Amino acid sequence: MSLLEVKNVSKSFASGRDFLGRRTKWSHAVKDVSFSLEAGECLAVVGESGAGKSTVGRIALRLIEPDTGSITFDGVDVRAAKPAELRSMRRGMQMIFQDPHSSLNPRMTVVDAVVEPLIVHTDMGRGEREKLATAMLDKVGIGSRYFGRYPAELSGGQLQRVAIARALTLNPKMIVCDEPVAALDVSVRAQVLNLLRDLQEELGLAYLFVCHDLALIEVIADRVLVMARGEVVESGSVEDIFRRPQQEYTRTLLDAIPVPVPRSVRGQEFEGVRAEPVS
Repeated sequence: MSLLEVKNVSKSFASGRDFLGRRTKWSHAVKDVSFSLEAGECLAVVGESGAGKSTVGRIALRLIEPDTGSITFDGVDVRAAKPAELRSMRRGMQMIFQDPHSSLNPRMTVVDAVVEPLIVHTDMGRGEREKLATAMLDKVGIGSRYFGRYPAELSGGQLQRVAIARALTLNPKMIVCDEPVAALDVSVRAQVLNLLRDLQEELGLAYLFVCHDLALIEVIADRVLVMARGEVVESGSVEDIFRRPQQEYTRTLLDAIPVPVPRSVRGQEFEGVRAEPVS
C-alpha cells in the first residue's frame, strides 16, 4: 500500500459574483487528479503558474477541502477524519512553504518557532522540547548563536532551514514541499536542495515536491507529475519525462529550461542570431 493515495480529486473556486454577492462563475483549479506516493520517494508536481500544483499539495494535507475524490494517508481516509483524528494525523504529514518570511511568526525566536509544533502535538516537558528543537536546528545547519534571534535577523536561506527543522520535529513520514527554494537567492538554492535530499536519505522521508523549475526536479525527484490547467497531462519516472516526453506540453516545459551552452541543447546545433554591422 502506498503512503499517500489521491484519487480523482477536483476543486473549484468562485471566480465571479453577481450584484447580490452570489457566486456565478467557477474556476477549476484541480480536475480529476490521481496519484500515489511511496514511502521514501520524491514525487515532483510540475507545471507553469496556475496549473494547480500548490492546490494539489494543500489538498493532500486537507488544508484545502476538495469537492470530490478520496485521500488516503498511511491507510487512513483523510477526508473522513474527525478534527481530533486529523490533528493526530498531521504529525506524520508536514509542509514547507515557499516563503519562510511569511510562514514563520516574526514575533517568535528561532528556537520558539521550532518548539511550537511540539507544544501543540506532544506532551513533552519544556526541557525535552527545547532539547529536540535545538537538535533539529543543528541538523539543518543553524548554529546555537541564532537560536535566540528573530526571523528578521536571518537570511532567506537560514529561515528556510528553520522552517525545515520545524517540519522535522514531529518525525513526519511525508513532507509537502511547496516551491521550497523559489524565494531564495540562486546561490543558496543548491544548498537547501542538497539539505532536503540528505534529510530524505537519512530519515526515509517521502516528499511531494511542488515546483515549476524542471532543472531542480531532475536532481531530487524519483517520479514526475506534469500538470496543466488543473489536470495531469503526463506522469512517469524522471528518466521517462526528461528523455522520452510524450506530450507536447511537457516538451515545451523542458525546452524552457535554461542551459549554459545553447549550442548543445538536446544534441542539436543552435544557430545564434547574426548581428548585422552598423553602417
